[in-house]
Amino acid sequence: MKNITIRLMLLAMLVTVAKYSAAKSAPQDSMSSMSAADLEKAGDQARAKKDYTLAVRYLQAASKKDRKNAELYNKLGLAELQNDDLRSARTDFEKASKRNPKFAEAINNIGAVDYKRKNYSSAAKYFKKAVALDETRATYHVNLGAAWFSQKNLDGAVAEYTRAMELDPEAFHQQARVGVVAQIASPEERAQYAYLLAKIYAQRGDTENCLQCLRKAKEDGYRNLANVYKDQAFSSLRDNPQLHEVVPPPVAK
Repeated sequence: MKNITIRLMLLAMLVTVAKYSAAKSAPQDSMSSMSAADLEKAGDQARAKKDYTLAVRYLQAASKKDRKNAELYNKLGLAELQNDDLRSARTDFEKASKRNPKFAEAINNIGAVDYKRKNYSSAAKYFKKAVALDETRATYHVNLGAAWFSQKNLDGAVAEYTRAMELDPEAFHQQARVGVVAQIASPEERAQYAYLLAKIYAQRGDTENCLQCLRKAKEDGYRNLANVYKDQAFSSLRDNPQLHEVVPPPVAK
């Protein structure tokens, strides 16, 4: 009786394993019968659900069926980037750009990989190429500005950030959460970045966002806040009581 019970238990385990294995292999089996368009759609859905591993599988299968499709390789690279596979992501972004040399997004994305690797000079090179191909995309200017900023080229950063804001006043609200700007990690750099944005907002007459950035710079320990009373960019705000609350005016001698 005991032997029969053990055999039944083993049989149940084997059936469970078989079902599990079948469930795991099912997506792969179904992929072979799917068209490239259907695989791309499934990959997009997986990315939307943040299942990047599954998205990579679908998009890899799609790209094998449509090897000339630059958009597929770009999407595959994005899924790999979101899955922290930087090497594969860069390879597929390069494939996308080779299939379409004017594919600004793919070229920008090569720069994003290099930025994540802290290779800022290479990142700037690709961001510049993306800007040259599509000057109207605010994101590319923000990314190039971040690459300049990381190389201490503040004049270059200001020029790109200013252009980004001209193209899209909301560009920095989005880029603060995603994109290369979100990777500015050290408090010192975040403080300097916030002060830089405050200066740009002041020049544009956007008092609310200027003050918000100055508060952020102060929170992150920016040491030269008193410069608002010297820098011409802030001249229109110097009598503003709200500015005085953030940065007390110098004591008259």
